Amino acid sequence: MARFRRCRADGATLSADTDSKERFRRASSDRRPDPLCKKYCPPYAARMDTPHRPRLLDLFCGQGGAGWGYHLAGFDVTGVDIRPMPLHPPQMTFVHGDAIEYLKAHGHEYDAVHASPPCRAYTSARHSAPRRYRHPDLVGPVRRALRATGRPYVIENVPGAPLEDPVLLCGAMFGLLTYRHRLLEASWDLAARVPVHPVHEARTARMGRPAGEGEFHSFVGNFSGLQTAREVMQMPWASQDGIRQAVPPAYTRLAGAALLEFLSASGWETRCA
Repeated sequence: MARFRRCRADGATLSADTDSKERFRRASSDRRPDPLCKKYCPPYAARMDTPHRPRLLDLFCGQGGAGWGYHLAGFDVTGVDIRPMPLHPPQMTFVHGDAIEYLKAHGHEYDAVHASPPCRAYTSARHSAPRRYRHPDLVGPVRRALRATGRPYVIENVPGAPLEDPVLLCGAMFGLLTYRHRLLEASWDLAARVPVHPVHEARTARMGRPAGEGEFHSFVGNFSGLQTAREVMQMPWASQDGIRQAVPPAYTRLAGAALLEFLSASGWETRCA
């Protein structure tokens, strides 16, 4: 039977099997929030423990870029990843386990779900290094599992991924000094909330090199300037690996605001009461 390890900001774990009816038991844990999270996350947003705050499940969460945007929008976020994530912001819950298995077992316990399945099967870099970028196509299985929950969902991935009627988000829409195009497929109408895509007037710095005057940053590969990357991406806790794979929180804060409106119109407050 699959088991999952849940972690809160105090470093304790909540352990449970796939029976969602069983209460999670508290236990000691070797997973402690990284001091960087404690130092940088609180000034950006205190935890908003408001009544009936909707719960959002963030699948394939990585170091929490997408989840942080939903947190800022007003959600109680739980992130799930197959890898331990000590840099995951402590204001959010982290579950160490298989994302799809957790979704099938517990997805119905949440008000909405965000999923960022690995992008290596679709990234343009796969053409230059096909062996390195071999990866199963998970968008289809993830979509089927999301629809089975009956909850509203968002799937995020890179351009070229097989998403259905996606919207395109770009860092320039949010005043970020990086383009970082990402597609979002939503189970409700998100397109009306997407800003106008500005013309790309600035050049992008070459991979691995710092941006020069008038250039936008390219935080891919073994890039330099981690502190700058944290500031541009608005993820001051993240490592280089986390930045490389992250969804800028600005993107999901926009999606989260639209999702809150959708949930409110759908009566989620009554459902959670």
